[in-house]
Amino acid sequence: MASLIRRPLLAWLMFTVTCSANQAEMGEVQIHVVDVNGGPLPCRIHLADEQGEPQEAPGLPFWRDHFVCDGVAKLELPPGQYSYAVHRGPEYESDHGTLEIHGNQTTALDSQLERINNLRNRGWYAADLHVHRDYTDIELLVRAADLDFAPVITWWNANNPWAERPLPSPLLRQFDGHRLVHLMAGEDERRGGALLYFGMKKPIDITGGKPEEPSPLDFVQQAVDQQPDVWIDIEKPFWWDVPTWLASGKVKSIGIANNHMCHNHMYEDEAWGKPRDDVRLPPPTGNGYWTQEIYYHILNCGLRIPPTAGSASGVLRNPVGYNRVYVHLDEPFSHDAWWQALSKGRCFVTNGPQLICTANGQRPTAGICFEGRD
Repeated sequence: MASLIRRPLLAWLMFTVTCSANQAEMGEVQIHVVDVNGGPLPCRIHLADEQGEPQEAPGLPFWRDHFVCDGVAKLELPPGQYSYAVHRGPEYESDHGTLEIHGNQTTALDSQLERINNLRNRGWYAADLHVHRDYTDIELLVRAADLDFAPVITWWNANNPWAERPLPSPLLRQFDGHRLVHLMAGEDERRGGALLYFGMKKPIDITGGKPEEPSPLDFVQQAVDQQPDVWIDIEKPFWWDVPTWLASGKVKSIGIANNHMCHNHMYEDEAWGKPRDDVRLPPPTGNGYWTQEIYYHILNCGLRIPPTAGSASGVLRNPVGYNRVYVHLDEPFSHDAWWQALSKGRCFVTNGPQLICTANGQRPTAGICFEGRD
């Protein structure tokens, strides 16, 4: 009987000692990311162990393979070698390297990111128009990507959280002096493709839509009737319903740097859209060239519709701000001024390169491709 009592006690003691030893072996990583003046810099961090498993920082927004912070983060990790990458959008240098974590010790990851471009100072303001992340995290996500504007998709076919709770207030929020987020973007994504809705004051109910009915244009009309200035974007140009949407005259832009372009790979097919000839346009770049080719066909038809960009962070692996559209303003930055300048085609899309060019002294599309819309 005595041995029967001691064995569970002995097992419990061994478990306790083992857990204590494992906890003692953990190492601490303290992360500090600063700008050239030594101030904390919001950023995105990819931190992975030797097996490539991404690490999460407690209490900070995490998505698939990265987390964001305001420049400071702390993690407890098992001993071993870790790789890291620190990013803050295409206007900053990135930092890459490895860390060796030792048990019961503190390791510092100190990183200084240098700004290599400042398009904002030249009148260009960047947005990611396809964001599915938690709207309560969006301000930090925008800071970490050095974006100026991000509408957050909070309602779509499978989910309308505002049907059972009050709308967030205010919908349009300004922070950091100039950055903007809007909390009432929506997406209708079904068999014919996807449309994005921006600037809405409240959602329309699309949760009852079936794969083929009602027509996406029925929902478009509902949105226009509810709010005539709604901005509707074609999420990709190779969706089957694009010709009909263009003919309706109710869509205002089209996603060229879209979520098939990811930060660590390229989606090589057109999902359920119109497939390309992959002999003429082979992977991995074929989908991008197909997207561009369709867009030029649209322009050659005389349809002056501006290009946009979106990452689909929160659905695909992309971080917020990976694909972005820059819009040029000749006036102070505001929500209305940004959309108005986009409507005139004063924009370019990118997921890295930033080539500013002029034609006859004019910026992209200013009085050239979009003549008559000024």
